[in-house]
Amino acid sequence: MSPQEPLLDASRARRLPVTVSITRRVDGSRLAEVTRWVQSGVNLANTYEGFLGSGWVRAHADSDEWHMLYRFADADTLEAWEVSDDRADWLYEGRELVEVSRVERRTGIEGWFDEPQPGVPAAPPRWKQAVTIWLGFFPLSLAFAYLASTFVPGWHTLWPLATVLLTTLCLTPVMTYVLLPFVTRLLQPWLRR
Repeated sequence: MSPQEPLLDASRARRLPVTVSITRRVDGSRLAEVTRWVQSGVNLANTYEGFLGSGWVRAHADSDEWHMLYRFADADTLEAWEVSDDRADWLYEGRELVEVSRVERRTGIEGWFDEPQPGVPAAPPRWKQAVTIWLGFFPLSLAFAYLASTFVPGWHTLWPLATVLLTTLCLTPVMTYVLLPFVTRLLQPWLRR
């Protein structure tokens, strides 16, 4: 691997669509104002390059928690919106109406298993997800089995439950934080086709 490859991967990752999920607590006595404020924010975001859509939902009519999703074409267009004076002014206008309680950003595989949301592109088909996971998991498992049996004396004589436990404890973080994001970025054109 050349020194430039990690930079290319980071550059590719910045070009993936980004979904932001925000939970806000709303002043229930001012629903009409909140609704107008929300719609003005959606209208404003819609004027920014890369905006792919948004949606607001409540768990039920009396809920004071409103959940918002919005999506931008990539990290750069999202950042342009998030650091804009327009957004800062809009948030300032809503300071007495809502309070943010949670924010999440999703790219790549972590958003695959969510329920489809209006305005958000659908996850790849399950069979493509399975192929992607297998392409990361098989070589990692093979390498781990070879290394463990070569360098850990008596590995093959351990109780099967112990070997499976140790294997999954070691490989799950590597799969989650290293291999799956890498394989997902690598296969992105195929996954979204």
